Amino acid sequence: MICIPRNCRNICMSNWQPRPAVAIGVSYRTSFAQLVPNLMNVGVVCGIGMIKIRRPTCCRFHFVHDTTLLGGAPYFRVVASLFILLPPSEGKAEGGAINKPWRESSGACGKSLTTQRKALVDRLHTLKGGDATLLGVKGKHLERARMANSCLHGSPSLPAHQRYTGVVWDHLDIATLTRTQRDRALNSIIVISGLLGAVGANEPVPDYRLKMGARLAPFGLLSRWWHDELSEMLNKKFKGSVVIDLLPQEHRAAFTLDADIVAKHIVVSINEKSGKAGGHDAKAAKGRLARHLVQTCTSATQATKSLQSFRDPRFVIRAL
Repeated sequence: MICIPRNCRNICMSNWQPRPAVAIGVSYRTSFAQLVPNLMNVGVVCGIGMIKIRRPTCCRFHFVHDTTLLGGAPYFRVVASLFILLPPSEGKAEGGAINKPWRESSGACGKSLTTQRKALVDRLHTLKGGDATLLGVKGKHLERARMANSCLHGSPSLPAHQRYTGVVWDHLDIATLTRTQRDRALNSIIVISGLLGAVGANEPVPDYRLKMGARLAPFGLLSRWWHDELSEMLNKKFKGSVVIDLLPQEHRAAFTLDADIVAKHIVVSINEKSGKAGGHDAKAAKGRLARHLVQTCTSATQATKSLQSFRDPRFVIRAL
């Protein structure tokens, strides 16, 4: 079994040499090679020749002779990635790594959303972090939030999965997953945030407070302000992928996924067994569901099956 990083774009491998980090699910003999959707080219050295396989494909390799790569009736199909959308938490761990200062361009998502992040950071700095109406807290929580918001650029950072400490994230509990499950979670979870727009679970996040439902002059309602740029970024990132959406409506309003670009967008609601909406009490169940998904959903094709196998003593899920 050989693995490939999701951001890899070109591969060259030889059938005479070991194959380090080139594909998902490739063994030396006959097998399916699952290539990530953003892979641009695969070049396979056979003797003195080079055969290119365009992306994204799944190909049955036949090593019949030293110089024969594809034999018989090779099979090709598109392989989808899987992403899980989660909200941030109001509760956040303090501090962070001083030697890893946060920038508006930090992380893979930040590179596409730098301009929007900078506009919010500059405005919060001008407002000295914001007031109680904007931030929705009082007392010592307001003092901490204003201090954090007023100096975001260059502040100490933590990976998102360590920064967010609310009920959902406590019950997801990434730290106690196996290494394989943890890697799956860190690669697949995307957080939709009022300040950051979107951020991967392993991408740097500063200490901050700003809800997606906040109204920040002159931008207005943040979910509406983010919509066009965030939609463009997410559609590009999720092209050909299956997306499991565990977001509240407030965060889901910040973007629109294009059905012609995304392979499948599964919106999940969590309700009481009586049919009543789960509300705040369902946050723990949402965290357990996210944990269940990264434990059982090893490929995008298993998304529906993994959702259907989830059980909770109080809540039921509905996937649309």
